Amino acid sequence: MASSSPHRYLALFAVASLKCCYCQNVTVDSDGWNNAGGTWYGEADGAGSSGGACGYGSAVASPPFYAMISAGGPLLFNNGQGSCSRRPKRVTITDECPGGPCASEPVHFDLSGKAIGKLARHGQADQLRAAGVIRVAYRRTPCSYQGTTIAFHIDAGANPYYIAFVVDYENGDGDLASVEIQPAGGGFIPMQEMRSAVWKVNSGSALSGPFNIRLTSGETRKIIVAEAVIPANWRADETYRSIVNF
Repeated sequence: MASSSPHRYLALFAVASLKCCYCQNVTVDSDGWNNAGGTWYGEADGAGSSGGACGYGSAVASPPFYAMISAGGPLLFNNGQGSCSRRPKRVTITDECPGGPCASEPVHFDLSGKAIGKLARHGQADQLRAAGVIRVAYRRTPCSYQGTTIAFHIDAGANPYYIAFVVDYENGDGDLASVEIQPAGGGFIPMQEMRSAVWKVNSGSALSGPFNIRLTSGETRKIIVAEAVIPANWRADETYRSIVNF
């Protein structure tokens, strides 16, 4: 039931009814929490799709995501009765709902099989997966990839005239106001956001590395620079890790 989206972190709690990446939490407590629908897709105890709209690829199954991801309904992408536990779980929005129940309400989580199973009481994951559309409570929380620095995954079609990459694992609000790239011997060039976490620049001339990348946070406007993070001998479809994070 999914495709991909802006990565946001959410914490969630399933609240139950037998009807069926920012960062977010989901819980049953009402203070500060909002209501939403929930479904799941992919394999039971799996990572949902193999990547989703944010371009993370198979990384969604590995740390720091650990398959705790979700596709988001329209609003999220844009910016088993008695089977639910009361412990909130944090998921990252890495995909966009393509339609169906997931897109029928503004806020809806189409969770990975593993993520929805984590919302259940011990031994009752299969009952919760069989419930159909469930109701969850959620709130947005800061992204916190402990011990992980920002990484840049180069697009498979990138070349010296067209550089595009996914920005992975930003701590904090998870939104970027701007991304700029600085080639060797040049100034910073603004990049264009293509979709979700993917940023690109088209150049009339070949750009040479090493490249510095300057990131500006969407909410706090904090600025960090990943110096020489993409080397001179960079290759398409490779990931380069910085030593910085928000």
